[in-house]
Amino acid sequence: MITYKRCTETNDDAIFQAFQIGFSDYIIKVEITKEIFIKNFFGREGNSPEYSFIAFDEDKPVGLILGGIKVYEGIKTLRCGALCVHPDYRGTEVSKKLFSLHKETAIENNCRQLFLEVIVGNDRAINFYKKMGYEKVYDITYYSHQNPDDIDEVLPDDVTVEKIDMEVLKSFSCKVRDIHINWQNDFDYIEKITGQVHFGVFHGTELIGALSINPIGKINFLWIESGFRNRGIGRGLVSHAIKELNLKKLAINFPNNASLMGFAKRLNFTKDSISQYEMYLTL
Repeated sequence: MITYKRCTETNDDAIFQAFQIGFSDYIIKVEITKEIFIKNFFGREGNSPEYSFIAFDEDKPVGLILGGIKVYEGIKTLRCGALCVHPDYRGTEVSKKLFSLHKETAIENNCRQLFLEVIVGNDRAINFYKKMGYEKVYDITYYSHQNPDDIDEVLPDDVTVEKIDMEVLKSFSCKVRDIHINWQNDFDYIEKITGQVHFGVFHGTELIGALSINPIGKINFLWIESGFRNRGIGRGLVSHAIKELNLKKLAINFPNNASLMGFAKRLNFTKDSISQYEMYLTL
């Protein structure tokens, strides 16, 4: 008999075991320790045991759905941070029951939408989410650069670059109005990344651009005010970070942003084979 519990009613070992077996045959090989899993999935990913559920067959973990609630782009949202089922229990209604508990949690907490990311090509999952009422809204594209020293640009004389703290970066967010920022690049997520470095571009005393990047070269946020674009400032800002942090590679991902896509191509980033859909269900 299958039973279901909130993750607050079980332990980290059971949660991790359900995650491991559920993703054992995933498109991307998942190799992660229990400590890193707990730190990441219940840390910067924004999931909470209170909003997450686990399925058991007697004492054996056989399914898991992780959830996290926050106000995302002005809308109270429950995000599915992971949904996985033991291979032997797929097609047995476990995933539907876990999703039902997930949706009930959203309604109980007055959320207005459900949200998730899914890898393109994972057709089984995509079809399941569509049956549950989700619709694809955004495409997330991934790019990488293996020779960042090739990006060499001198900033214009009328701007300067300084390291800034997270509060200054967050204060800049009010100017970012015309793009959608995916969950794993927004400010709540960035704030929880260990070692993240933020650079600000100033025109006099005015902050007109910013870059948030981690020490291994993952760019989470890059923005230049529209009136200062096409002057080499974005390229110069990235070049500054490469030199300052001695970066040997770069990576960036973003959803449906023609401006950033063109920027990445001009800097000779290579499009990665992996991509994702962002899917939403309005409540």
